[in-house]
Amino acid sequence: MSNTSASASLGGTVYLGLTLVLGTYFGYAAIQGQSGVLAQRKVAAELEVLTAERDALAGELSRLQNLTLRLSDAYLDLDLLDERARAVLGYIRADEIVLR
Repeated sequence: MSNTSASASLGGTVYLGLTLVLGTYFGYAAIQGQSGVLAQRKVAAELEVLTAERDALAGELSRLQNLTLRLSDAYLDLDLLDERARAVLGYIRADEIVLR
């Protein structure tokens, strides 16, 4: 009879140990695993940064499209053309003062 109770005690200990090991593994994977809570927070933070960058680039694209339209043959803004030519070529008139 003592042999049976020692065997039952050993089986219960193995079962408890296995349950603790599996519980610890799944708990660790749920927090720090590839799809865990920390990974989801990292992805959400990266999404915010990339969304802000996308919005900034969309604004820059809109500004550049406006400048391109204003310099096109269909709609030529002479003041903008003069400004861009001076900026690119570095020209000033004799009666102008340049502030930097």
